[in-house]
Amino acid sequence: MWNNPRSRRREEAEALAPRSIRLLRSAATPPLSRRAMLHRTGLGLGGLALTSLFHSAGRTTGAPHFPAKAKAIILLFQSGGPGQMDLFDRKPELQKRDGQKTPIAIDKFLPGNTDQLIACPFPFRHYGQCGMELSELLPNLGGLADQLCLVRSMHTGHDNHTEGTVMLNTGHFTMGRPTIGAWISYGLGTGNRNLPTYVVLRDPAGYDTAGSLAWSPGWLSAAHGGTEFSSRGVPVPNLRPPAHISAEARRDDLDFLATLNQQHRRSFPRESELEARIGNYELAARMQTSATTALDLANESPATRALYGLDDTATAGYGTRCLLARRLVESGVRFVQVYPDQQGQVWDTHNNMQRDTEKMCHQTDLPSAGLLKDLHARGLLDSTIVLWAGEFGRLPVSQNGTGRDHNKHAFSLLLAGGGFRGGQTYGETDEFGYKATVNRVSVSDLHATLLHQLGLDHTQLTAEHHGRPDSLTDAPVTGAQVVRELIAR
Repeated sequence: MWNNPRSRRREEAEALAPRSIRLLRSAATPPLSRRAMLHRTGLGLGGLALTSLFHSAGRTTGAPHFPAKAKAIILLFQSGGPGQMDLFDRKPELQKRDGQKTPIAIDKFLPGNTDQLIACPFPFRHYGQCGMELSELLPNLGGLADQLCLVRSMHTGHDNHTEGTVMLNTGHFTMGRPTIGAWISYGLGTGNRNLPTYVVLRDPAGYDTAGSLAWSPGWLSAAHGGTEFSSRGVPVPNLRPPAHISAEARRDDLDFLATLNQQHRRSFPRESELEARIGNYELAARMQTSATTALDLANESPATRALYGLDDTATAGYGTRCLLARRLVESGVRFVQVYPDQQGQVWDTHNNMQRDTEKMCHQTDLPSAGLLKDLHARGLLDSTIVLWAGEFGRLPVSQNGTGRDHNKHAFSLLLAGGGFRGGQTYGETDEFGYKATVNRVSVSDLHATLLHQLGLDHTQLTAEHHGRPDSLTDAPVTGAQVVRELIAR
């Protein structure tokens, strides 16, 4: 083996290296080379660390607690808080009392709120055999009503955007906890070792106020955080080395870096960020082929492009991200988080509820429905949960005369696929849509139910934090329960 030309070239390069580098290499080189280890085991250091992490927590990578109905989740996150009474929860009493003083006490969040009720400006209609009532602004989603599970009785713990977004993703409005995507990565591991377990598809133009808090690993290993892919230009920046660097030079650099990483890892065995970084480098190498294939939309048919609205400037950005989400779950990604076109909270209708709601429905309705249709046609909807939700709802009184303020007491969301019961409308709010009143569902209840469909018991999926086992739902504190009425029999 040592007589081949490549080995001789490496020996010559070693002899010419500065003495300090050669001494460091000699001191740091482990008995088994990193390439040999990878070749023999198929795992990088990040993978070994991840396996160790699961076993230390009583988990086995990829092993659910019980048979799962679903394998993946796509979260279509509608940042800003869509108005429930304008899209999903028609209120005849609100229409009747338009402009009148509200007879109930309202928690107002920002200045500009009045005591005058403001009616929904959009007509509703019944969709599907189930007769689900939805706004006429959602004709494409409405056309799939028999596949949708509409929850009208959601409530949350904070009515500020950042805290509300963090709560929808982590179950708490305090910062620094792991998101649901991170818990799923921790609990189930990867469905494709050549792609990240958890991918975020945001608008390349910007973030909302929560930024990367919405896909943070919190105090779990950094390996479980969301990985951002771009829907415009190069999907994964810096994935390939510059053309002028030869493959052999790149290999030598990576081998030397690996010896330094191993040396550092032995000195600081508890630093998960280093393990994640090593794992990410190894994943990047594997992604050079897999990610390019999974994210290449060039061969999608004209019919598929039309399904997602890729040829319409109003829907192309969000539609591209929805299509990428389908391709990613098809390739084994467990959790994909999709955002609309945004620089800020695009559903935040403080000033002109009618204009802004119409704009956002036009952008999101067709691609969202296209995703559901495409998943169904490919046999993926049964194993993929699609969740359409914002961080909270809106108030029934007017703000600035034509807008609506934030409302933590009630909001609506849509679920589809993954064993959820289609054609169902669950829960109720009061006569003005202000508070959830019947069959109330907390964010932690939602999380418990989503994990259940993935085969995970939310009370058993735990990791030690501050000296006690903690979880996504923190059930002893939140009282979270699986909402079994949402699940198909």
